[in-house]
Amino acid sequence: MKRRMRERGMALLTVLMLVAVMGALTATALETINRSVRMAGNSRVAMQARYTVLGAEVMALERIAALVSTAGEQLPAGWSGREFVFPTPDKTGTIRARVSDGGNCFNLNSVADGGSPTTLRARPRGIAQFTALMTTLGISEAQARRAAFTLADWIDADSVPLPLGGEDEAYTGLSPAYRTGNTMLAEVSELRAVAGITPEIYEVVRPWVCALPTTELSPINVNTLEAAQAPLLTMILPGRLTPDAARQVMAGRPAGGWTDVLDFWEHPVLAALSPSSEELDQVKLTSRWFALEIDMEMPGTALTETALLDVSRDRTRVVERRWTVEE
Repeated sequence: MKRRMRERGMALLTVLMLVAVMGALTATALETINRSVRMAGNSRVAMQARYTVLGAEVMALERIAALVSTAGEQLPAGWSGREFVFPTPDKTGTIRARVSDGGNCFNLNSVADGGSPTTLRARPRGIAQFTALMTTLGISEAQARRAAFTLADWIDADSVPLPLGGEDEAYTGLSPAYRTGNTMLAEVSELRAVAGITPEIYEVVRPWVCALPTTELSPINVNTLEAAQAPLLTMILPGRLTPDAARQVMAGRPAGGWTDVLDFWEHPVLAALSPSSEELDQVKLTSRWFALEIDMEMPGTALTETALLDVSRDRTRVVERRWTVEE
């Protein structure tokens, strides 16, 4: 009798243990399923948000292309920096899009010249303009020259250091060690890896520089340039145009902007400076590069995209896209 009771007790204990184990397995399975459902839902919302932003990007690109194709040699005033707000397709969220002139900046890649990575060579005019911009912004001439030359060495294809520059030997002794890029910068943030670019210098120059996918000298649109951006006009004529004189030129801009680039260069301040042909060509009345920033908010998610658009009469494309703000 006692033996039978012990057997029943063991059987009951075994059943209870099985029930406990099955309960634990069931709870784990339910938690996994719930997590998978939540992840699938989050992925669906994130994908919906991304496609919504891409749709806004396409719409912005088409509108800018239409504006450029109909405007001729001069874009209408008031478009740069303007914010457009409109609802998401399902009316549950908001999209904010801002377009600005993407060429009114110093193109870091212009310190070199060449059509391919193997032919890139230092460009003295680009180096001089970068140096002039930095000194105008309060950086000492010694630091500015060092930074400009090391950037040119970072981009050019050869391994021969420029005066004040630095090739691989300037980086292989660091920890961690690395080498020069020997190609154009894809992001402005890459500038922080260049010898001579201290965190303080980077912080000062960051709002004024860009990394266009070309080695062309910076195309400054004087019809969208703001008075506060006078140093960008100063750098075109290094050592010959002061910031105050540049602001004086911008203050004389016609209400609707200049319609002829010769009218710009005939300003009394500029007429006596005898600009070179390259300097003359840097001044533009229309824009090719456009910076686009899109912020989208909808229930459960928010997303930011920044992009660089290449818009001209024969080309309309997105050349850079980031799912974050620019560093």
